[in-house]
Amino acid sequence: MAILDKFSGLAARYEQLKSSGGDPFSIQFDDIISSVEGVVKGKRTLLFGTNNYLGLTFDPISMERSIDAIRKHGTGTTGSRIANGSYREHEKLERELADFYGHEHCMVFSTGYQANLAMISTLVGKDDHLIIDADSHASIYDASRLGHAPVVRFRHNNPEDLAKRLARLKDQPGEKLIVVEGIYSMLGDTAPLKEFVDVKREFGAYLMVDEAHSMGVLGQRGRGLAEREGVEEDVDFVVGTFSKSLASVGGFCVSSVEGFDILRLAARPYMFTASLPPAIIASTLSALETLRNEPQRRAKLRANSRRFYNGLKDAGFTVGPEANPIVAVILNDPAVATMFWKRLVDEGMYLNLALPPATPNSSAFLRSSVSAAHTEEHIDFAIALMTRVGREFGILPEAPEYSNVTPFPRVSAERLSARAATAPARRRAADVGAGMA
Repeated sequence: MAILDKFSGLAARYEQLKSSGGDPFSIQFDDIISSVEGVVKGKRTLLFGTNNYLGLTFDPISMERSIDAIRKHGTGTTGSRIANGSYREHEKLERELADFYGHEHCMVFSTGYQANLAMISTLVGKDDHLIIDADSHASIYDASRLGHAPVVRFRHNNPEDLAKRLARLKDQPGEKLIVVEGIYSMLGDTAPLKEFVDVKREFGAYLMVDEAHSMGVLGQRGRGLAEREGVEEDVDFVVGTFSKSLASVGGFCVSSVEGFDILRLAARPYMFTASLPPAIIASTLSALETLRNEPQRRAKLRANSRRFYNGLKDAGFTVGPEANPIVAVILNDPAVATMFWKRLVDEGMYLNLALPPATPNSSAFLRSSVSAAHTEEHIDFAIALMTRVGREFGILPEAPEYSNVTPFPRVSAERLSARAATAPARRRAADVGAGMA
């Protein structure tokens, strides 16, 4: 038996997926033109699958600060903060994040995945208990495997089931840590956080909220679901990422729990990973500043989310339970979902194809993430295109009004070469609202 034979079943499923009409795991962009537009196989393509919630990937100030940081401090740190020391900017970012959330402490990680991996696997040990939502992100599940605490799952977004599980642990020694998410990444639904806080208080547990998809999206100041629900004082640990609203890469945890900084010497994913490079720290600080100072982006994001969600729902699609920036069209047949996804890419719209086992209830999703940088015209085009394809595939009933959706034109090889030559200057001048050229 060869070492990779164990993946033969996965390989067979992958081949079957590709034979259905597309390979969503090998999508390649010829160019990225703006926060909401790219080029795929020579075709101008609207980006509806990037998690670029505030549209900051082409923010001119962030780009210039990132470039300046490279000139001053080089391209990387080449080691962990434990081994190679911290740059002043690492500590500045931690202070700014702690201040933003109103907490005393902050740790920054090289990815959001590592933030969950480090915090969850370290906070609870073999004599404690980890209680997680059944629909938790893969990083939460992987953290539970890295740690040594017994793991208890409760039904998704179900406070009664959480209370039942905690009641069974009431007389057992050790601390209890509940982990939930602000916005769940597949369906875009939010946690019933007030009810979870009530359960947490009743049983004396700790509560961690992963605000990866809700930072910059929810709350008056963009701090996430806990802020929107008015329960920030009851959340012991907030974990998040820089790769969504802050348009870079990295992760963090903020807390006011006494003695928090000892985790720097206990969390292995923090201790043994190279720290974030100066360019990333600089652009993240800039994006955080924009998040704090420009609430109009969040307002535009909410309006765009409602427009897209309601448009698809009114067309007859089965969508998730809430009008958040993550908008999922739920389909039963993975093969149909794959062909649907490929048709959208062919006609100028990129979104995410989510398939079992990564999805709840073995469903297949066409998962979009709306951006503040999308215009109403972008959203209306996407609704019209998805509706027309849905009718062609028999998912929606026929109707004449969506029979003609003008596809975006192909981009010639000559134009692509010209764009590549002018890319640095063009991107420095890019505006958050850049739309169709």
